[in-house]
Parts: sequence; structure tokens; C-alpha cells
Amino acid sequence: MRVRSFELRLIAAGLTVLWTLTAALVLLGYRPGGPIDLLVGLAAVLPAAISATALMWPPAARGDRSFAATVWLGLGAGLLLVPSIGGIIGQLVARGAQTLLPSLEAAYPWFLALAATCLFASLGMIRRMLGPAAPRRRRLVNAVLLAVGLTAVSGSVFAGAAIGNELALRDRPAVASRFGPTDPGIEPPRCDATIVEGSTAQVSLGMTGDVDGRPFGSLQLSGARVGGDIRWTANVATDLVLGRFGAARIGGDAWQLDARGGWPPAAPAEIDGLTVDRRAIEVALTQGYRATAEDLGIEFVEGARARHCRIALDGPTFRQAFPEVTWLVGDVDLHRWRGELDYWAFEDGQVGRLTATVNGDAGGLPEIGLQGTVRATMTATDRGLPATIVRPS
Repeated sequence: MRVRSFELRLIAAGLTVLWTLTAALVLLGYRPGGPIDLLVGLAAVLPAAISATALMWPPAARGDRSFAATVWLGLGAGLLLVPSIGGIIGQLVARGAQTLLPSLEAAYPWFLALAATCLFASLGMIRRMLGPAAPRRRRLVNAVLLAVGLTAVSGSVFAGAAIGNELALRDRPAVASRFGPTDPGIEPPRCDATIVEGSTAQVSLGMTGDVDGRPFGSLQLSGARVGGDIRWTANVATDLVLGRFGAARIGGDAWQLDARGGWPPAAPAEIDGLTVDRRAIEVALTQGYRATAEDLGIEFVEGARARHCRIALDGPTFRQAFPEVTWLVGDVDLHRWRGELDYWAFEDGQVGRLTATVNGDAGGLPEIGLQGTVRATMTATDRGLPATIVRPS
């Protein structure tokens, strides 16, 4: 029993660390400017306090099956927490949307982790309250009831604080946004109006591919562009390619990142089509393509007003606009592929966000199946702000 108690305390310690990390991230990093920012962070401390009780009073399981079920209950809570914490870190680092609960899909892993943590802790608390001699069924029923109460209270306190804070911010204009101007008196351009890329931009591109829902690769690119000069790196993990790649150009000099981490010189012509946002806008958002664009209305993107537009897209245009797709699909013919491209034109007349999806016959793709799909998301932020491209060493 002592060994099992020690193992369950280890799981409780892990859960406490994960919930404490979550609370610290929210308490220190979540600052959208609402009236109760601090209260939201303090509400996130409640699950950590609940999991800490299992360190003092760990759940007890006499039978092998009961012990295995209790262990998996604690491990399941941890497995749900780890990717959710990663999502919060990515959101805070990227200065993403202010909401912590953007949808049910984003909230339900937190709810399941909280419910599992509360039940794990309640098993120990009820045993402490009723004593080890109490009937097992009675202890289990009381533990479930206590877990439901703890989940309802702690979840409601946090959700109420977070949603209340976001509602208070709903009608407050943003002071600044990395996506562009926030002046409520300026109307974003129409979908068919003249749009341009920013003179400078911090660029990012994410791309994923799947066949019948089964992923076969992804890539994440980030960097900066100043006019025609560019420098970016990309982490690529696909069935065809695995590694870190990069490209840079300053004036007439160009470089490409090699497998050893160096930047040997390259022909400038090899870098001409790798300007990320400029390339996508010049190829896919010509006046002809946008003449019949669908206007989806005005939206706020991190506080900046933008017009959301949509156009049809075919596979060859997708490949030309995003040449990085070669890392996912190789030389597969995409001429029968079809899809759509959404773009957001901001108050400065520039495109700061773009998403594209195309799909078609999966023949020739790394994964065997019927239909292949490739998705791309590009952002161009801090457009027009002073920026410098550093020469690779």
C-alpha cells in the first residue's frame, strides 16, 4: 500500500505542477486590458489547489483493477492538460486572440481535465473524511458527488471571470494591433479594390496536408520581409522531407540554410519566388481573381478591422502562390484540385491574413487514399514598421 500511495502522490504532484503552470501563464501572461484580468488569473489557481489536496490525501485503491483505474484517471487528466497548456503558450507568445475560451472545441479538453482532477482528488478527500473502514461503494458515490461539486464551482468561477472580462472588452476599441490600424472611423477596402503588400512585414506560414483525414505532414515558417529582401526559416516534417530550411536575400546577395545549419550563398533567382506574403498576393490576389470575390463582411482580427473576402482557387495557382507546398506533396500534379482562398484586407489597404484550402485526387501523395487536402495559413503583421534583415553569418 505504501508503494501505491507513493505512486499516486507522484501523479498528484504532476497534476499540481501542470495546473500551477496553467495558473501562472494566465496570471502573468493574460493581459488583454479588461477590468478583471487579475481575477481571471486568480480563478485559474483553484484547480491547482484541488490537485494539491491529493498530495496530502492521495486516493487509495486496494484491488489491482481499482488501482489501475485510479492511475489512468490521473494520467488521463495530465495527458489532456499538456497539449492544452501548449495551446495557451502559443496563443500568448503569438499575441493571439484575447479570449481564453474561443469555442466549445477549445474548452472541452480543459473541462475533462478539470473533472478528472477533481475526481482523483475527491477519492482521497472522501477516504480521509469517512475513514478507510467506510464501505467502498459509499466512498465512491460520495467522491463522485464531491467531484461534481468541485468541477462545477471551480469551472464556473473561472469561466464566469473569463467570459465576463471578454464581454467587458467587446465594445472597447483596441489601442493598437499588430495586424494594422484600429481606427473605427476608417472603412476597410472592398474585396475588388486595389490591395498591396506592406513595405515591411513579419511573415508566417503554416501548412498541413492530409489524405481522407489522415495527416501526412506539416510545416511552419516564420521570418521577416523588407521590400524584396527576405529572411525566414521553416521547420518541415512530412513523409517526404524532414528538417529545418531557410532562405535569405539582401539586395543582390542570397543564401539558403543547409542541413548542417550553415548559410551557403545561393543564386538570387532561387529566392525570387520565396517572399511569402508578397508572392501569395501577386499570384493569387490579382485584380482578375478578385473581380468576383465574395464579401463576407467586416471582422475584427486582434482588434484591427478587416474585410473578409473569399475567392475560388485551383491547384496550380495554389502551388504558384505557395511554392513551399512541394515539401508536402512533391511533384504531384494538382491541376484537378479545387478549393478556396480567404483573405482579410485591413484599413491600410493591405492584406494581413490569408487562408487557403485545396483538395483533389490523392493519387501520387505519400499517404494512400481517395482525397487529399492541403491547407495554408499566412499572416503578415507589423506591416510598414521599421525592420532590418540581418545578413546570415
